[in-house]
Amino acid sequence: MKRNVTKQSLAKQAEMIIKMAKESGVKGNYFFVTTFERYQVQLDILSKLSKSIQDDGILVEKEDVKGRRNLCSNPAVLDYNRTTDSANKTVSTLMKIIKSFGVDEQSETADPLMDIINGEADDE
Repeated sequence: MKRNVTKQSLAKQAEMIIKMAKESGVKGNYFFVTTFERYQVQLDILSKLSKSIQDDGILVEKEDVKGRRNLCSNPAVLDYNRTTDSANKTVSTLMKIIKSFGVDEQSETADPLMDIINGEADDE
């Protein structure tokens, strides 16, 4: 049941990020979109790693070359920790994109490259 609560809270966190993106107008920004997609992949990986750890345990048996069984740390734990660190950095990047969006909107001339990046370019 704990996994469902975590999955729900991650989904709520993703919804909150999307809501903030809509409110700031950054939802069409190329960097936001690609970073958010990466974050969603990381969440999926974390969910699968969490299930693996829950199913297999933190310690697993590994057979050495001579056929002896040894108890060792589940490799999914290290991967989970690395992916968590990466996801946290991705969230930080998303927040920076959201907070910095529109800072230069006072400029009177439109920059075509920034229009493309922000998803505002006309489709021709």
